[in-house]
Amino acid sequence: MVHLPYLQPFEDVNKRVSRLAANIPLIQRNLCPLSFVDVPQPIYISAMLGIYELNQVELLRDVFVWAYKRSCSRYSAVRQSLGEPDPFRTQYRLRITEAVADVVRQGMNKSEAVVFIRHFANEKLPAQDRERFVEVVETQLLSLHLGSIARYRLRPSEFDAWQEVWQ
Repeated sequence: MVHLPYLQPFEDVNKRVSRLAANIPLIQRNLCPLSFVDVPQPIYISAMLGIYELNQVELLRDVFVWAYKRSCSRYSAVRQSLGEPDPFRTQYRLRITEAVADVVRQGMNKSEAVVFIRHFANEKLPAQDRERFVEVVETQLLSLHLGSIARYRLRPSEFDAWQEVWQ
């Protein structure tokens, strides 16, 4: 965080790159990443000026420690709210994506989608996982919106066309 902004190796974004690079050793050691979201800009600027003009890193060190403590608190809260990953969804991630995308691209309404998803599950999944798969895909379709279509490699035009039929 000190050397990159001071040396100015890039024409622009030196401070941003240094903040990202500061996360590399943290992530390598499985520690929570550092975020400067809450750092007041005047304090950060003062810390950087201390390095540029006085060759003193103490203020930036203090800002770093303060920001890291806040990042750890926020990261912990976010991790708890997200819960543990669902092994079923992880195992069938590609199949779920494929089924949702097929329903949207083929412009299926709700009743057509139910039949399609059940047929898809019967063809491609073991018997013990079929019901859960159908439930997961239906949930994904019901919660699908413009902000989540990229996960299914869908274009906004495909989504918009499907929305008219889905309603």
